[in-house]
Amino acid sequence: MANRNRKTPKKTSVIYVGKVPVGGGNPVIVQSMTKTQTADTASTVQQILSLEAAGCEIIRLAVPDMEAAQALGSIKKSVTIPMIADIHFDWRLALESIRQGVDGLRINPGNIGAQWKVREVVSAAKDKGIPIRIGVNAGSLEKDILKKYGHPVAEALVESAERHIGILEGLGFMGIKVSLKASNVPDTVDAYRVFSKKHNYPLHLGISEAGPPSSGIIKSAVGLGILLSEGIGDTVRVSLTADPEEEIRVAYGILGSLNLRKRGADIVSCPTCGRCRINLKGLVAEVESRIREIRTPLTIAVMGCIVNGPGEAREADIGIAGGKGRGILFKKGKIIRRVSEEKLLDELLKEIAEWK
Repeated sequence: MANRNRKTPKKTSVIYVGKVPVGGGNPVIVQSMTKTQTADTASTVQQILSLEAAGCEIIRLAVPDMEAAQALGSIKKSVTIPMIADIHFDWRLALESIRQGVDGLRINPGNIGAQWKVREVVSAAKDKGIPIRIGVNAGSLEKDILKKYGHPVAEALVESAERHIGILEGLGFMGIKVSLKASNVPDTVDAYRVFSKKHNYPLHLGISEAGPPSSGIIKSAVGLGILLSEGIGDTVRVSLTADPEEEIRVAYGILGSLNLRKRGADIVSCPTCGRCRINLKGLVAEVESRIREIRTPLTIAVMGCIVNGPGEAREADIGIAGGKGRGILFKKGKIIRRVSEEKLLDELLKEIAEWK
């Protein structure tokens, strides 16, 4: 289905994280970050494999110390998606991560000290052909920039990014990806807009510290949705205080709602009204629990009114609409058979299984 509402994506420069192309009009990539202790290789591998199965395409790992850095090689041997090492301040951790075979770094060069330290990291990254993500965060802006602007406004985030970019460009390094995150949605959106107009580097989108699912999903959907609809963004990470698999589900939900990428089943259901004569809430919850493992793009409608149900959900691949004691099963808005109310769920699940 063509997306008539989205602006033409900005064609940024292309980098490769492992074998995954980022930017240049390639599909928007879904990322996440492990929430285990990286040095605990067994737990970290288990979580990455679970994320791979959920659809994660690039994984980032915190590297707070040398023990974590030295565990990366063992982890990498057990997974297939590209790994990015998240480094703060210590250039030695970056060098060890590169030796362990990571596919990318997230490190701000201005924060790792002397120029010779930066040069060593950049030289090692060049030798291995791995990119560097400059990750600007509203909560950790340089003191002079924060003093200049007073608050972490969009212009402050962009200036910080440009400062770090200048260091890498000065060393002849161009394999750069950039993120400009804040927990405040308007500031984040404005920062990405300003940066996108000025630069051609691929952008990693996210709302920093978005919070628990109840609020974090809303912030992420609004912020990322605005930017993606404007053609801005090459990778996304939904940051939630929740299991990382939930981040993947939400990310694909955002992309799917914009017709950018489809993965798994999407449920269309009515909010119920006075015409509803069935337990639609319970029925939707049961359908949702039964289709979590579906990876094929599929739109399923579960409607509480057999009068308007098929028409309102005519774009769904398959669906049911129920009334008191009876219901209908339909495909693409056309009724294929009538069934009793108690058989609605079973008939729907049977059709879904045959669809897969």
